[in-house]
Amino acid sequence: MSRMNYHHLYYFWRVANTGNLTQVANEIHLSQSAISAQLKQFQQHLGIELLTRKGRSLILTPEGKQVLAYADDIFSKGEELESLINKGLPTQHRHVSIGVLSNLSRNFVESFTLPLINDKFATFSLQTDSLENLLDGLSSFKFDIILTNHNVELGQQNAIWHSELVSRQAIEIIGPTKPQRTRKFPNSYGDATWVLPSQNSEIRSAFSIACAKFQYTPKIKAETNDMAMLRLLARDSGAFSIMPEVVVRDEIANGLLHIQQSLPDAYEHFYAVTLSKKRVSPHVQQLIEQTKS
Repeated sequence: MSRMNYHHLYYFWRVANTGNLTQVANEIHLSQSAISAQLKQFQQHLGIELLTRKGRSLILTPEGKQVLAYADDIFSKGEELESLINKGLPTQHRHVSIGVLSNLSRNFVESFTLPLINDKFATFSLQTDSLENLLDGLSSFKFDIILTNHNVELGQQNAIWHSELVSRQAIEIIGPTKPQRTRKFPNSYGDATWVLPSQNSEIRSAFSIACAKFQYTPKIKAETNDMAMLRLLARDSGAFSIMPEVVVRDEIANGLLHIQQSLPDAYEHFYAVTLSKKRVSPHVQQLIEQTKS
């Protein structure tokens, strides 16, 4: 196949985003027939149909949606560059769009973005959502990277995602009183009442595995999928809980909560997910490496 004509790609991108050929023709000062001819040549070059007509509008085919995703990535970066130059900003400026799993530890997100916070040439955006929506956003180039506590490559062949373990933190058993002697799970918690993360969290899964291993059935007072709420419940309920130490760092420092012990062989894992077939930008890769170190 001969080299792609990027003028054709640009015309397709403009028409695909508006669905109106007349509007685009007026905006870029070309005739409708000229743009139609360019679009026809582009589709012939690719050997696929990208647009179909529905009334007066042009509708993307499934193949057209895929091509548009790549075109969005190409031309949005170009517009970003033009904007930066027009504003007189330094060429070192860079922006990172980050998708974050809704229930992910805010402490980890803060530590991940710290290099961006301290970089005067960097800006970033954060958006929380479900894992499904985040992966959709990554595939459509809405995000440069997403952060999750799930290995999305696990059990998948030819995955379009690349999932990289960047950090982990030990899961602690937290309680209202300072232990007078060394505790051992589960023998030291026979009559304990628990407030726990919801069952779809990695922390809860680790706790459930430990309970099954030692044939321990916990007395559960409350469950929540919100780590901030779990922190409050642990502080105010008088029950035991499980979470990374960093979540209740202030309460521990003030003597309101105490670490009883680490949950045996239990960790919360954090993954950075990128598209496997798209080259990761140098500053995003640097961000990943800084977090791993």
